[in-house]
Amino acid sequence: GIKPRARCVTGTLILDCEGLSKVVLKDRTTIALLAQARFDGLRVVTSAATLVEARDPRVDQGRFDWAVSRLVVEPVTEDIARAASRLLATHRLHGHQHAIDAMVAATALAAPAPRILLTSDPGDMTVLCGKGVRPVRA
Repeated sequence: GIKPRARCVTGTLILDCEGLSKVVLKDRTTIALLAQARFDGLRVVTSAATLVEARDPRVDQGRFDWAVSRLVVEPVTEDIARAASRLLATHRLHGHQHAIDAMVAATALAAPAPRILLTSDPGDMTVLCGKGVRPVRA
């Protein structure tokens, strides 16, 4: 028989807190989107910082761990932290309310293009990411 060719990775789908939360809750639309992204050759990633932000104590740890196991978790390295800090300074933002968004944005900008960010706040993420990332409402 004919074997299907392995698809090469051609970009990245990044999940912010809302995107990861919907995966954890097995939201059908989000799960279908992830399946399509993988079929299209996209890496599906989230930031390690998002794991902290998305952890809801009302949700079973096993369910959370299962959802995370299906993703590539990108670490918050010193380079990512410095890039996030520069994004905040560039846009005159500061404080914890913007810190995780900036880390997610820096993670997205460091990922292979094309980059799609599944986010609850496309407006804020467009400001942080500029034209380098296409935000999609989670």
